[in-house]
Amino acid sequence: MTSSGKRLFERLSQLPPTFTAHLAAVVGLSARDLAALRDAGEVDELSHGVYRRADAESTAHLDLLAVCTRAPRAVVCGESALSLHELIDDIPHEVRIAVPRGSHRPSIKYPPTRVSQYAVATFDFAIEQFEVAPGESVQVYSGARSIVDAMRSRGAEGRSLALSALNRYLRRSGQQGVADLQRAARELGGMSVLRPAIEAVLA
Repeated sequence: MTSSGKRLFERLSQLPPTFTAHLAAVVGLSARDLAALRDAGEVDELSHGVYRRADAESTAHLDLLAVCTRAPRAVVCGESALSLHELIDDIPHEVRIAVPRGSHRPSIKYPPTRVSQYAVATFDFAIEQFEVAPGESVQVYSGARSIVDAMRSRGAEGRSLALSALNRYLRRSGQQGVADLQRAARELGGMSVLRPAIEAVLA
């Protein structure tokens, strides 16, 4: 290996498994260096300006890592959150994330991403850390909140998905799940839609 190649690998070793071009520049890796490492198969470009080391642990959540690395303030929501909690079988065709209303709305073309803006007052409610790869986590709304959010959506498709997720959630968590759902519904103003849904599922 040339001295130049050793320099690149030494600097690459200082970076986390998934990193941005900005972070790479901090350790002295230029855009040209990253291109050379990509061409050599040492890194993969997951999204514009987001890279993952080839020696990183494998994960089924590369799209989530890519999006959340580009938008670290965002929280995984909607179908993406329900899927992450294994409350639905559907594999979302786009990553769903939320940011506070009035804040910068990230524009991410790849992986396909849909950005929602949530009320500032409840944005931080029920956020959890979900490990999507060893040592790497993303912010995601809890299963209970994700179900309530889906129930409050205007589309019939969202409500149908929410009912399916609700059924699985209650089978898994029982009475504690009911309490968590009610707490989320009170916080988000969704009791009117949640109560009859729970009664229907438990009937």
